[in-house]
Amino acid sequence: MSQNELRKDYILDRWVVIASQRRKRPSDFSNVKSWDVKNTVCPFCPGNEHLTPPATLVYVLEGGSVRKTLENGEFRCKNWVVRCIPNLYPAFSMEDGQKPTQIFKSTSFHRSMKALGFHEVLIESPIHSEHPSVARRSQLKLVVNAIKDRFSHLSSREYVKYVSVFRNYGASAGASLSHAHSQIIATPILPKIVKEEAEASKNYYESEGKCVFCSIVEEESKSERFIWENESFIAFTPWASLNPFEFWVFPKRHQSSILEMSEFEVEKFAEILRVSLGGLRRLLNDPPYNLGFHILPESHYHWHVEVYPKLAIWAGFEKSTGAFINTIPPEDAAKSLKESFKLEESVLKEQ
Repeated sequence: MSQNELRKDYILDRWVVIASQRRKRPSDFSNVKSWDVKNTVCPFCPGNEHLTPPATLVYVLEGGSVRKTLENGEFRCKNWVVRCIPNLYPAFSMEDGQKPTQIFKSTSFHRSMKALGFHEVLIESPIHSEHPSVARRSQLKLVVNAIKDRFSHLSSREYVKYVSVFRNYGASAGASLSHAHSQIIATPILPKIVKEEAEASKNYYESEGKCVFCSIVEEESKSERFIWENESFIAFTPWASLNPFEFWVFPKRHQSSILEMSEFEVEKFAEILRVSLGGLRRLLNDPPYNLGFHILPESHYHWHVEVYPKLAIWAGFEKSTGAFINTIPPEDAAKSLKESFKLEESVLKEQ
């Protein structure tokens, strides 16, 4: 039996144990449930728009074309295809005219500032269960363009330092509603992981004269962790993945922000989202997962998406050390994911 291996992240000072001796198979995770079915009124479904705040962005279908608009007061749009609304229970919020205050120091150990920012919910489809793993590619293109629109608007706001776009799928992954949706949070601080990635990528660029993520993509495209690619994007399992079956999606062309995507690249990004999340669903019986965009408009940075299936529990060791144990070697995960991605691609071509 091979010995377990410690692996370090590409650029972060973060270690993970690849526990080959505790290796599991994809079928071992097939009983992980995403949802407990409940018969409740869904505030995101068409006809229930009055249960939500006015939308900050609406894509409305009119005469076969899509028009962008927003809502005010009691008015709510009908015939919408994508809808973005303020979160009713925001982690970050901003009142009109409000400005973040300086860090408050009561002692040398206590610092605080108001959690000022924006917290929105992007309702991805009027169809309750049209999640990316089963969505029409045309619908996913609308979702991607809506994300671009909101990212552009929120990142331009004064005091916003970072815009986080993420998706929780399944109750155990943090989703409180099963209707297809993502979330967008704009914060007055740069989160720790992205800050560390930015610093490491800047240092690499200054010493090597090129993007560290471009180098990673080039290397992983030829490795046994490679999963799938199209003309514009590539998916692979990271060398030191924290989660079983975790995979990352990168644009092949160097881009620091999703705003740099061309119309063709938006189409290809929608395609790889559909193939990858559909393949994950196929392989692991529709598991819960978290998906997060890493975006920072700096020339040395390279935006990407990370997908973390919610298959393991981080317990005492992980929480007390900041190191992690992964029971599925990323090479094994890539082999299984590659097969399911190919099957999903073939199904998609027939549609």
